[in-house]
Amino acid sequence: MATPSPNLTVHHLQVGQGERIPWLLEELSLPYTLKLYSRSPFLSPPDLAAKHPMGASPLLEDFTSNPSSPLLLAESGAIAEYIIHKYGSGRLALPPSHESYADFLYWFHFSNASLQPTTFRRFTARSVAANLEDPRVKMSEERVERVLKHMDERLSQNTWLAGSEFTAADVMTLFTLTTMRKFDAIDLSGYEGILGWMKRCTERPAYQTAMEKCDPELLKERESLISATGPGKFVPKM
Repeated sequence: MATPSPNLTVHHLQVGQGERIPWLLEELSLPYTLKLYSRSPFLSPPDLAAKHPMGASPLLEDFTSNPSSPLLLAESGAIAEYIIHKYGSGRLALPPSHESYADFLYWFHFSNASLQPTTFRRFTARSVAANLEDPRVKMSEERVERVLKHMDERLSQNTWLAGSEFTAADVMTLFTLTTMRKFDAIDLSGYEGILGWMKRCTERPAYQTAMEKCDPELLKERESLISATGPGKFVPKM
C-alpha cells in the first residue's frame, strides 16, 4: 500500500531550532503547512506556548490519519525521526545494514545531547558570572572547545557528519552553530572543518528554500551565519 500524502503543519518559533523541520521536509520533498510565530520577546508567544505542555517550538501536527484530532508531536529529534520513517521511506537516515549506521546514530543525537547543551551552559555561565575569569566560565569554555574540536576533526575527514552521505544528522546539527550564535557569539576561527561543512549545508537548495519560508531575514544573513565570528546578536522586537 502506498504511503498517503501527508497533511502536516509545522509550528515554528522564528530564530529558533524549529528551522530544522522545514529544512528536513524540503530535503524529502514532502508537503507541509508552516505556521510562524515571533518571539515574545525571547520565548514563545502565548498562542504557541498553549499548544503543548512544554510550551516550546518546534511542534508538528499530523492531520493525515485523523483530521479532526491530529497527532501533536514536540521535540525536534522526535519530529525528525517521525517524518523520516512515517513519510520519508527512511530517506536521510542510514539503515542498520549501512557501514556508517553507528556514525549516523551518534551524530544525529550529538547536537541535542552534547553540542547544544554544552554551548547553552557556556551562555548561562557567562550570563551569571561577574567576569570571564570565573571558574564556571572557564570550565564551560573548555567544554565547548572540546566539543568543537571533536566535531571539527570529524568534518576535516568527512564531507558530512555521518560520512560521505548527507543525512538528518547534518540537519539536526547546523542550527546550533549558525542561528543559535545570535544568542551566544561562539568564535569558530580555526575550525576549518566545521566552517566548510556549514557552507556546504547552507548551499543546499532545500536549506535555502526552507529558510526563505520560515526565516527570510536569517537567510539574508547567511554569510555572517556561517562566518567564523558569527552573526549579529538577536534583538527582540519590543
